[in-house]
Amino acid sequence: MGAGHTHAHGTSTGRHRKRLVLVLVITLGVVGAQVAGGLASGSLALLADAGHMLTDATGVAIALVASTLAARPATSARTYGLQRAEILAALANALLLGGLAIWVVVEAVRRWDDPPEVATGLMLTVAVVGALANLASLLILRGARRESLNVRGAYLEVLGDLVGSLAVIVAGVVIATTGYVRADVIASLAIGVFILPRAWSLLRDVVDVLLEATPEGLDLEQVRGHVREVPGVVDVHDLHAWTITSGVTALSAHVVVDDDCIESGRPGVVLDALGECLGEHFATEHCTFQLEPVGHRAHERAGHD
Repeated sequence: MGAGHTHAHGTSTGRHRKRLVLVLVITLGVVGAQVAGGLASGSLALLADAGHMLTDATGVAIALVASTLAARPATSARTYGLQRAEILAALANALLLGGLAIWVVVEAVRRWDDPPEVATGLMLTVAVVGALANLASLLILRGARRESLNVRGAYLEVLGDLVGSLAVIVAGVVIATTGYVRADVIASLAIGVFILPRAWSLLRDVVDVLLEATPEGLDLEQVRGHVREVPGVVDVHDLHAWTITSGVTALSAHVVVDDDCIESGRPGVVLDALGECLGEHFATEHCTFQLEPVGHRAHERAGHD
């Protein structure tokens, strides 16, 4: 005997689409200014920051498309619809971030022995504009970053951009006051080193979702204990929990109930109690339970405890 619950297919990213659109517009505007400024001034750090912001813009655009796909209704062929499209978008975003960071580091190393002259006035002007734009984008995304991997990815990227813009500003001041042109190369290296761990963190979280790892913060032993406390429940096995997409957690379990529960026709009462328990204590409402009589497990194939 099993039971499931149907929920709306709106996703966390979809709920914050307007924020992402606004950040996308701001980011693209700054990218154009940084590319033009980087080419005109000869600053690798400015070009690196422009490349990072272009990656951000691409990632946000992917996230917006993915959130639209994720909102499409489920079908018999895709029972969860296209909600995983958001996770695939976050994966692409993480890979783009990592690739950009590696390119920046390699280019900075190549320029170390022969750093070009940099027009610091233009470099500083564009970097300050970029920093202010990034700060505005951070404020726009701040309230939603904990609800969606894609929004979190965009937030981390904009944070990296802000640090990059600050690094460019520092490098420009150093070059203008001391003439030490390698400061531009050092700033580029700093941007690349700053991006890499953040790309890795996002990639790790995405891989956990794709491998259907237990959602962070959900202790299955605690879940098991709560399930066993429900009246009529004898034991629980084959307990699994996973993330479908950001903000959508699912759980399934085989629940052994006593003979009185079955004979008195109370399986529905037990199912309701299980759903309420997990929804209240673990914020996990999308649950599927298979109720079994005592001794039924011996007839099943070997599974997980």
